[in-house]
Amino acid sequence: MALNDPTLVAQEYATEKGLEGRAAAYKPENVEGPDASAMALDAVAEAAPRRVLEVGCGWGAFAAAVVARTGAELVAVDISPRMVELARVRGIDARVGTVEDLPFADETFDVAVANWMLYHVPDVDRGVSELARVVRRGGRLVAVTNGLDHFRELAELVGVTRTWPFHAEDGAEILGRRFSHVERRDATGWVTFPTYEDARSYVESSRTLQPATGELPRFDGPLRVRRSPYVFVATR
Repeated sequence: MALNDPTLVAQEYATEKGLEGRAAAYKPENVEGPDASAMALDAVAEAAPRRVLEVGCGWGAFAAAVVARTGAELVAVDISPRMVELARVRGIDARVGTVEDLPFADETFDVAVANWMLYHVPDVDRGVSELARVVRRGGRLVAVTNGLDHFRELAELVGVTRTWPFHAEDGAEILGRRFSHVERRDATGWVTFPTYEDARSYVESSRTLQPATGELPRFDGPLRVRRSPYVFVATR
């Protein structure tokens, strides 16, 4: 299943239901390892930015955290009108748009952010090119993505093979085409689904994990799965 299928992505983010369902899996007591979102926020704050762009902002939680932490002027872009609506409720200057065609002048921003979204972009090289264009010289892109083994145990259980157009293993090479220096920070760990019902709820919240049989195969006891987020910091 291609994670950058435009129809699938539009369906996935037409409402907040899927995001809420997936977020429920990340209760502190069920997660082992670093917090990738916190690491990404640190990477943004390190640059002491005055102007920040976030693409694929979702419901605006990370954008709001950036503003609270840095006081920066922030603009957010998302392809989903519903996500833009939710981000605006948080006070974010959010707009409907795509990373492949950003409506901003060259070198407008000190930092751009692309968290867990570049693998959804049909033409990822064009998207990265646009991000490099709107970031000033010496500025940075902070991008979070997953490794190929992310939630592999769960994907194998449901019988799904996913295609990752931008992943931790090739991210540095793709970003390096447009940015002068790329650093990868490891935020990998584990997530435990305490019960079958918890795992089923997660699967039902993700269109990319829908079982071919229509039902998650039953299992006994908790299910521990690898999570493999990485934070890329790319300097222009």
